[in-house]
Amino acid sequence: MRLATIKLMGLEVAAVITSKGAVPVSLVNEKLNKNWSSDLFEIIKKGQLDEMKDWYEKGGKEEIEKLEFIPKEEIKYAPLYRRPRKIWGIGLNYVEHASDLAEKAPDEEPASFMKPDTTIIGPMDAIKIPVQSEKTTAEAELGVIIGKVCKDVEREDWLSCVAGFTTIIDVTAEDILRKNPRYLTRAKSFDTFFSFGPVMVTTDEIEDVMKLRVATVKNGKIFAQNTVSNMKFPPDFLVSFHSKVMTLLPGDIISTGTPRAVQINDKDVVECWIDGFEPLINNVVDLKVRK
Repeated sequence: MRLATIKLMGLEVAAVITSKGAVPVSLVNEKLNKNWSSDLFEIIKKGQLDEMKDWYEKGGKEEIEKLEFIPKEEIKYAPLYRRPRKIWGIGLNYVEHASDLAEKAPDEEPASFMKPDTTIIGPMDAIKIPVQSEKTTAEAELGVIIGKVCKDVEREDWLSCVAGFTTIIDVTAEDILRKNPRYLTRAKSFDTFFSFGPVMVTTDEIEDVMKLRVATVKNGKIFAQNTVSNMKFPPDFLVSFHSKVMTLLPGDIISTGTPRAVQINDKDVVECWIDGFEPLINNVVDLKVRK
């Protein structure tokens, strides 16, 4: 099942994404006698996702296909949601990215950091390079969305705690980070530094997450790509590890690291491509240039 948040009549509402386009959950409720939230974060938070998936797999998919839909080319996506309780980022999770920064990839534990929700933007929104930075980079990443309250999860049980996966573009003021590694939070936390969406793909639709290829793309050209299986700390480890640090909550996000970061400049277009997912696309605005 594929879910998104779309812009509709001035609102941001949950929708099911079908082969034809987007069907708002509110329309599903009205036409098919359901009572699900029209807000994607609330769907996850209230535990409605399992019920929706079960219905979808047992004939709901065919029922939705008969409803009125917004054609794919007319969909305007918002971020999947705007107020997660936590956003975890993972640094240097591919050896190649560590070499970009002339750093050694962590051997025993992931290089984790947290980001505020004020960084969140959605597809086609502008990533804004701050006036404080002369070298800002964008990083395509696979995002893991937590589906329920979980603590001390073992690796073999990780998928039971996951709602789905998505595409992410994480952004870093790299020159600020290079000054001092303790500046990581500041370098990662400027407004617009976390693009999120357009679609959440539920776990049952991913045959093997380890085989997914993740690509950082700039101006239509693949800058770097790698496979999840080449992560130092794969998604099952990341969910287990972080659940043993703090309780994970529905809607929490773990951004699993990038194959490689690319420097971005004014008027660039940066994308995250992952096998089987709609691409995430953002344009770039340099606030130093656009004053």
